[in-house]
Amino acid sequence: MVWLMAIACGLIIANLYYAQPLLASISVATGLAPGAAGLIVTLTQIGYCIGLLFVVPLGDLMENRRLIFIALLTSALALLAAASTNSAALFLTASLCIGLASVAAQILVPFAAHLALPHTQGRAVGRVVSGLLMGIMLARPVASLMTDAFGWHAIFVVSAISTALLAFVLRAKLPQRQPSSGMDYPALLASMWHLLRDTPILRRRAAYQACMFGAFSLFWTTVPLALLGPYFHLSQTGVALFALAGVAGAIASPIAGRLADQGKSRPATAIALSMGVLAFSLPLLVQGGRLFDLGLLVLASIVLDMGVSASLVVGQRAILSVGPAVRSRLNGLYIAIFFGGGAIGSSLGAWMHAHHGWHAVLLTGLVFPALGLLLFAKEWMAPRLASSSGG
Repeated sequence: MVWLMAIACGLIIANLYYAQPLLASISVATGLAPGAAGLIVTLTQIGYCIGLLFVVPLGDLMENRRLIFIALLTSALALLAAASTNSAALFLTASLCIGLASVAAQILVPFAAHLALPHTQGRAVGRVVSGLLMGIMLARPVASLMTDAFGWHAIFVVSAISTALLAFVLRAKLPQRQPSSGMDYPALLASMWHLLRDTPILRRRAAYQACMFGAFSLFWTTVPLALLGPYFHLSQTGVALFALAGVAGAIASPIAGRLADQGKSRPATAIALSMGVLAFSLPLLVQGGRLFDLGLLVLASIVLDMGVSASLVVGQRAILSVGPAVRSRLNGLYIAIFFGGGAIGSSLGAWMHAHHGWHAVLLTGLVFPALGLLLFAKEWMAPRLASSSGG
């Protein structure tokens, strides 16, 4: 069941990223101005954030299997609309709906924690998140390669069919889960502010992951620009293969989940944040020839992805342990907050690359995990300082 949920999360979350490497082709086909092509990505992300704040909390109110089924059918229809239209307005509307419905993945993650025994929740969440991260990393190269072979419509048609099939598979295989919150929807939404205010572990873990996801988004937004540039001079296929190498970072998810189950969340967090620092330090401090630098960049991408996935799993394991009655709301808040960090990272990375070049991008990227490490050090030192002052 956990592996089914992991595969499902990967397929669902990939829908957010298929359009990113295809913006030029889509904008030409739909008549969207080149300067407005970024709206496709922006509206998809806006839809996802709206879903995190207004749809994911329903996991604490509605029967979960039914909620997932409705979201996936909505996603399939939106993907089919994106595949069949030449209208910019309709494609942008479909992009918003794809983002909104893709939050089904974040209903599945708390579902996995609910199905697992308390001492195996970290491993269950780790496996599901590893599938989710593989979906993120594979979406761009798969979309690029399929577009080269069949045109940009093909990836949306295939994804619409697979998402619809997935909806029926999950309806048949998932057990029913009817939460007993006793709240209506307005009260459920109002409670989210109180959860954010009264749950320090949510705020801390969201801050760490916002730093890591900011670094992740900055790196993967700008590294294709560097790889296609005059120094590395790779083709689009070469960039796709580079992105495939980063998938190896997903192996850290189940390892981090196991460490969290063993009560080693703090060491795992320290290692994850340090890996983020290391990933940007390597290409900054070590230089060689073109092939050497390319190999180092591949290594840095794997190290960064490992750090991001480990930090994500440990954070989700911690907040999902607060209590089953509020898991969906906590998870929605957690993802929404760190996606904000990702939006800052991607926009800042693109600006730095355009105005100051790749070296400045690496320096900026280094700031994100370094800030997360400082925040973590402050948390880690606080009880020791209190103990020493009390003694």
